[in-house]
Amino acid sequence: MREEPMSKSNSTQAERVDVLVVGAGFGGMYAVYKFREMGKKVVGIEAGSNVGGVWYWNRYPGARCDLMSVDYSYGFSPEIEQEWTWSEQFAAQPEILAYANFVADRLDLRKDFRFDTRVTSAIWDEEAKLWRATTDTGAVLEAPYAIMSTGPLSIPKDPDIPGIDRFKGELYRAQKWPHHDVDFAGKRVGVIGTGSTGIQIIQEVGRKAGELFVFQRTPSFTLPMRNREITPDYAAEMKKHYRQMRAAMKMNPTGGTRPVTSRPYFSLPPDQRIEAMEQAWINGGHTFLGTFADLMVNEEANEAVADFVRDKIGQIVEDPVAAEALKPRGYPIFARRPCLDTEYYETYNLPNVHLVDCKKDAIVEITEKGIRTESGETELDMLIFATGYDALTGALLAFDVVGRNGLRLKDKWKDGPVSHLGITMTGFPNLFATTGPNGPAALANIITISENDVDWIADLITHMEAKGLSAVEPTQETEDAWMTRVAELAAPSLIRKANTWWVGSNVKGKPTGLTMFVGGFAKYREACEAVAASGYEGYAFDRVSEPA
Repeated sequence: MREEPMSKSNSTQAERVDVLVVGAGFGGMYAVYKFREMGKKVVGIEAGSNVGGVWYWNRYPGARCDLMSVDYSYGFSPEIEQEWTWSEQFAAQPEILAYANFVADRLDLRKDFRFDTRVTSAIWDEEAKLWRATTDTGAVLEAPYAIMSTGPLSIPKDPDIPGIDRFKGELYRAQKWPHHDVDFAGKRVGVIGTGSTGIQIIQEVGRKAGELFVFQRTPSFTLPMRNREITPDYAAEMKKHYRQMRAAMKMNPTGGTRPVTSRPYFSLPPDQRIEAMEQAWINGGHTFLGTFADLMVNEEANEAVADFVRDKIGQIVEDPVAAEALKPRGYPIFARRPCLDTEYYETYNLPNVHLVDCKKDAIVEITEKGIRTESGETELDMLIFATGYDALTGALLAFDVVGRNGLRLKDKWKDGPVSHLGITMTGFPNLFATTGPNGPAALANIITISENDVDWIADLITHMEAKGLSAVEPTQETEDAWMTRVAELAAPSLIRKANTWWVGSNVKGKPTGLTMFVGGFAKYREACEAVAASGYEGYAFDRVSEPA
């Protein structure tokens, strides 16, 4: 235990607060509420003009959550659960944003946020034991505690294609869609990107555009969503049983209510395997993921399930050439983000929708008039990028974060992200992340993770203040041990065998590797609780001592 004399900041222009929160998505909103309820002076910083995080920015046509509404909602407030009623099992972007605004109104959160503001640097002051954050407005804020709720998906990435700036038509990025209606009627529209976002855009725009050209390099596996309205009776049942469902979600590897099983694929006779998959296909949603327990560790089981889905694609898509191009090969099913759709494959049966297989006809450049592939130029009126994010680490590396002894986060993470629990980092005292890249992150329900992380941070701060402690960070041994556990769990996972943003391979020059905790939310929560129960064994603290 280090003892440091109390010190006042030498910055006279800075605004002093107790807790600084970066981000106004669901994690940041809950953090502001939680620490305010603890009696702290809290300020949140948000680049957007309002709350909602990724749902504030992602207004593209067809934007919809692929987690059920019962999962993708807060569990900390029984009152909010009862007062808000979802209209669909899988909510669309406008309803999710309306929910975020409802929560912000209900809890009066906006008064504690500075909107239209970005943090440009956050530097640890060792003497004063606080973080000093500078924003693009010129404001400086100082806080003993900094909470980075920047989210795993918040820094958009353009495709690595020459000529983007030359295109003279309408150019849109899915992750920064304009706040006004976009008219597709009669227009020749091109879409680059066929991940979850691209799939949602394609199935929506294909029915509206004059012509739609889909430029596909790597097809994704996507399953039928089978969305449905939530009837009044169903909503009443949900509200009656919310508390029990929330308790079950904490015990679920997904952090949600999605069914899971311990049944291996080859434990069933062949006809029963097919029957189980057929039923999952009919039920829709992510029930397919929970049909067999060993899909991400048994390659033969994985390939058999992939074949089942590829057969479905062939049955739906009428053009055999397009159907073959849409069948993903070369990577395990569910090693890329599992997508959900509403008649995505049926979209390719429309006469105005054209699939360009970029594996056979690669994109050469973007021109003034459209896209040139090896076979020639496709003229377009509109071009849409659905090419994803610099995920997991991008948002935290988008500004300068400097810890103890001048250690920069960019240097600490030059070979990939490392932390303890995805929440704390050696060398960065009192800096906390929610849904960090070494936790379950994108592999479980992000709202459940966010609530867990914020509560854990709050308990740690309460412990520190009760003990007269001014700063905390994990020891190097603690951080190393966690990263070893993350690596050991990742080693047998088939997720490593696909080039995706899950492993960082979608960003040129970015270190690659599976750094997320693949052990499931329930095991992650247990690990967090064990640290707290031990009195934060494995953490180094600085103690406040009053000057003599």
